[in-house]
Amino acid sequence: MQMGSPEFVLAIIGMAMFAGVLKTAIRAKQGYPDPQLGGKKGRNVEIARLRDENAGLRQENTRLSSRLETYEDRLIVLERIVTDKGYGIAAEIEALRDQRGVDERIGAREREESK
Repeated sequence: MQMGSPEFVLAIIGMAMFAGVLKTAIRAKQGYPDPQLGGKKGRNVEIARLRDENAGLRQENTRLSSRLETYEDRLIVLERIVTDKGYGIAAEIEALRDQRGVDERIGAREREESK
């Protein structure tokens, strides 16, 4: 086979066509668009789907973060109730009951004295 023979030219054309088909097959398998067709399929579609999924995950993350902050605030309040005055509240209630009892006795004495 000589360089100028038709068989040589056909062999070169055949190798170029085989390389093009192989390249297109690999690009299709990987999801890349074919630049010769100018298509938006394949990899671009996958990227768009991932962006939409990412946006949805960001929204859910924001929603869950705000819920977590609400729960943290509630937990802080509950901790404050339990640790700061949790056991002192019962004593304060008893002191108020005792004070009310004293006030009632004083009021009863004053009523008796005014009669």
